[in-house]
Amino acid sequence: MATSAEAIVDLGAIAHNTRVLKRAMGDAALMAVVKADGFGHGAVAAARAAVEAGAGWVGVTSAFEALEQRAAGLDVPILAWMCGPQDDLAALAEARITLSVATLSHLDAIAAEAERRGVALDVHIKADTGLSRGGAVRSTWPELFGWARKYESAGQVRITGLWSHLANAEETDHPSLAAQQAAFADAIDLARAAGLAPATLHLANSAGILQVPTARFDLGRAGIALYGVPPVPGVDFDLRPAMTVRAGVVQAGDGRAVLPLGFGYGVPRRLGGVAEVLIHGVRRPIMGPVAMDHLVVDVGELPVTEGDEAVFLGPGDRGEPTAVEQAELAGTNPHELLTGIGVRLPRRHLLHTEA
Repeated sequence: MATSAEAIVDLGAIAHNTRVLKRAMGDAALMAVVKADGFGHGAVAAARAAVEAGAGWVGVTSAFEALEQRAAGLDVPILAWMCGPQDDLAALAEARITLSVATLSHLDAIAAEAERRGVALDVHIKADTGLSRGGAVRSTWPELFGWARKYESAGQVRITGLWSHLANAEETDHPSLAAQQAAFADAIDLARAAGLAPATLHLANSAGILQVPTARFDLGRAGIALYGVPPVPGVDFDLRPAMTVRAGVVQAGDGRAVLPLGFGYGVPRRLGGVAEVLIHGVRRPIMGPVAMDHLVVDVGELPVTEGDEAVFLGPGDRGEPTAVEQAELAGTNPHELLTGIGVRLPRRHLLHTEA
């Protein structure tokens, strides 16, 4: 009997997915990307599970996320790639956060902070190789690499990494995939020509890790695959979905059941009238529009009573809809659906899946 709405996170699934991804990387390292509260799964819990299973890095976007991981006791290297000069660089330096840089102004600010502190800060330079979503554009590479080398020589920064992000790793025959890898090779050559020797090169995202061997380099960044969502539609790669969203029926009668789940909890409004939930082992449709705090299910002749469990999404093992299915019906991707499961929905973390 489910007494309330909750999101159950199977940490055993995250650990399993980590091992799958680490095997694909071979001798290279794996980064567990836990931005956006671990894609909605709980950032600290997800990071711990992944690190215990073999991930050697943690990846986040914001300063807050990076400092949260350190405060929780995570002691592996942490890369934060959306921090800027306006962030508390002193706190990030104190926490030994590796910062991603894509502009000279940001590099200048980091170097200035390092000079004030009398320590060198670790930096990964991000090059835009075609995704056009952050990263230093090609025309700025010579100047950026040149100044990076000057600051490194002065003991203000250590350029320990060079990286980029693939745009179409899901399609191994997409022409941009080869073009991006060639552009990344150019960035490596220019960085080395400037006197830089970044020890960690990384290009592969989840799809790149699993199916583009030439993009793996020294480190792979696992995002959505870490949580069991296949990065390539229709190919499961032996990944296990980690989240189940379920709720107990709060009102039943006249062939209907009311669930305490709505768009205020992360259920997209557009799923009303098109999606289903699993109840008593049977999929039943959501009726009408999804409200902020509840949704109504057409249960037909099923003998539903208050407290009975209804599953909105899960691994699919029992016939319940998956995050991939619900996202497709909502006209979005699983990333948005999972990260949209709001803080009003309590998370319960398990070491393994419980019935």
